[in-house]
Parts: sequence; structure tokens; C-alpha cells
Amino acid sequence: MAGKKEKTSPDSPTIENRKAFHDFVIGETIECGIELVGTEVKSIRRSQISLAEGWVMAEFAPLRLNLHGVHIAEYPPAGPSRQHVPIRVRRLLAKKREIENLAGQMQAKGVSLVPLKLYFKNGFAKLLVGVGTGKTKSDKRQAISKRESDREIDRALHRRR
Repeated sequence: MAGKKEKTSPDSPTIENRKAFHDFVIGETIECGIELVGTEVKSIRRSQISLAEGWVMAEFAPLRLNLHGVHIAEYPPAGPSRQHVPIRVRRLLAKKREIENLAGQMQAKGVSLVPLKLYFKNGFAKLLVGVGTGKTKSDKRQAISKRESDREIDRALHRRR
């Protein structure tokens, strides 16, 4: 018997944090659910969210994952009395073992949990979280020069054809 096929509509947005790939070397990734209010979901479906300033904290004491610093714009059609707070701490949903693993990895120096991508899967909002170690300025410069040289090579090959 074939497995279930994921239902994702072609118009559902995928919000990516491109800045994270520039600032961090991403290792392990994990897919988490995210606890949202109704107007937050509607704003996300309109792509009115910014992941660039966000970060994730894994805590041991009460074992949980929290998303900090992510801005989800207000949803104007809801009216002033039913609005959500644009920047607040949002709880992430993951398995206990996964949270323990991420919290253990965060104990190392220079390791951060970074939100990479937010998308909808079977009608539920999912957040891809990555374990990132910070890049130095020289690492960033090397990545930029490598990317530019690859572009030049591709252009030269394309002109030759």
C-alpha cells in the first residue's frame, strides 16, 4: 500500500530566512510545529512575516522550545479588538527526545538554534529549525567569492554553447 501523499496547495507560502545561511553554518535541522493564534495564521498565509531577526531557545527546566523575535504583522480585516501581538514568544512543538537533543547541542559555545523556513504542511504551519555555528567575516567573504566565481564559470560555459 502506498504511503499518504502530503497535501500542500501551490499557493501556500514558503518563507525562508536567507540571512541565516549567510551568517551561520547550518548542521542538523528539525521540523517543528508552531503554536499560533488565528490572525497569525492568516498573516502568515499572506506572507507577512519576518524570520530574519528570530532565534530559538531550548530549555531544560520545563522542557520546551520557544521562538523569539519573529515579527508576524497584524491582520487588518480582523479589527482592532481581535489582533495578536506582532512580536511575542511562540511555543514550538516537537518530540521530547528532539528537544533534549537540541538543548544539549546548545550548551556548546558558539552554537545557536536558527529558524530557517516556515511553510504549511497538511494545513499546519511548520518551522524548520537548524543548529547553526556562526561564520567569521573571512568565511563570509570566501563564500561570496566562491559564489561569484561559480557564476562567472556558468556564464562562460553558457556563452560557449
